[in-house]
Amino acid sequence: MLRDITIGQFYPGNSVIHKLDPRVKIVLTIAYIVMLFLAKNIFAFGLILLFSAFLIIVSRISPRLIFKGLKPLIVIIVITTILNIFYVKGTQVFPPISVFGWFDITITYEGIATAALMVIRITLLITTTSLLTYTTSPIELTDGIERLLSPLKVIKVPVHEFSMMMTIALRFIPTLIDETDKIIAAQKSRGSSFDEGGLIKRARALIPVLVPLFVSAFRRAEELATAMECRCYVGGKGRTRMKSYKMAFRDYAALIVMAALIAGVVLINVFLGSFIFSL
Repeated sequence: MLRDITIGQFYPGNSVIHKLDPRVKIVLTIAYIVMLFLAKNIFAFGLILLFSAFLIIVSRISPRLIFKGLKPLIVIIVITTILNIFYVKGTQVFPPISVFGWFDITITYEGIATAALMVIRITLLITTTSLLTYTTSPIELTDGIERLLSPLKVIKVPVHEFSMMMTIALRFIPTLIDETDKIIAAQKSRGSSFDEGGLIKRARALIPVLVPLFVSAFRRAEELATAMECRCYVGGKGRTRMKSYKMAFRDYAALIVMAALIAGVVLINVFLGSFIFSL
């Protein structure tokens, strides 16, 4: 399960999405999330689904790798689906289901439609937004965040330090996951079991994993701090950049396409929302 968590991993490539300005990719990711929550009917979601499939193809990232990140969220998706099916009121589809004779549960058309659209929304949110870290190196991500937040320097906000912390946190997620796998394997070789007993027993069994994991995390943090000090890192003050980012034609084209898609989703909601079930 831990190996299915792919957030924070970067896969080098030469695709159009890899070449986009990191500032543009961050803005496009935020705009995509907004567009996803603006969608109110199946046609709007269909448009977003086609656009997401196009992005995955253009990025040249394996779809299997992208959808692998959904495995840790399957339980959440299933629970969300069940709750929407049984608790959204509307036109009844099937006869009421009696639960131990205490209360009845009804399945409605609106509940099924809400559950389906919610699953699509969560799936698209996880799979498509993960392209940001898949196609952007930690250094580029840091520079992009810092430049987008640079106006906050006027009010004395430590933008560079904030951007560096966010990037380091994302970068070390895969490292800590690998470290956890090694610790679990080592504990199992010593006879520990993590799949037996009740919830409390399983929670106690994780203590031999969490303690060395915290020790390892603090050790890595200290090693990173020492390495940065040896390279004379003193923060963002007076620092220069090896690469200067400039907006290219593809960056402007990407922004225009995203703006057109958001406008299309809004128009679909306005003209088709009254004829098709909407959230």
